[in-house]
This record gives sequence, structure tokens and C-alpha cells, in this order.
Amino acid sequence: MTDEITATVMCAKLGRKLPRLERPPFPGPLGERIYNEVSAEGYGLWKPHMTIMINHYGLNPADPDTRTILRDQLEEFFFGADARMPEGWVSPDEVQGAPQKK
Repeated sequence: MTDEITATVMCAKLGRKLPRLERPPFPGPLGERIYNEVSAEGYGLWKPHMTIMINHYGLNPADPDTRTILRDQLEEFFFGADARMPEGWVSPDEVQGAPQKK
């Protein structure tokens, strides 16, 4: 039996094997795909990106059209042609404590 806490996935966003989410982030095929192909760290990158989109475009998350737009953008963010983070990208968590560039 696999220990779900330590299970890993080859993250579609970050391009390396990392701990997976504890459960699918929402029901349905896209939630299952994210659970199976995106790490917890990779999924954590979506929330600030989504917030920026909501604020920049003045979106209302309660509006069904906005939810459709966000779901489409979520799929593009993780699985689109430019979904992978740039070569050499380091997460902010890994950079903490490193000297700041001036």
C-alpha cells in the first residue's frame, strides 16, 4: 500500500519528481489530471497567478463565465504549450535565506 503523504508525481509544471497533492483539488477529469500530473508545489503556483488575473481583469469568481475562464486558464497554466517553468527556475522557498541581488 502506498503512503499518500509521501507519494510523488513527475510534475508537469516544474519538470521534476515532487510530492503530490493530498487529493484532487476539485472534482472531475481536470481535477484528477492535476492530482496525477502536478505536484503540490506546482499547484501552489496557480493561486497567486489566479489572484493576479482576477485583480487585473476585474473578474468576479462567483460568475459562472469567470469560473469557465479560470478553469481554461488553469488548464493552460499546467498543461499548455508554455506550461513548464523556465530552465533554471528556482522556487521562492528554495531562495529564502539567499542574499538578495542589488
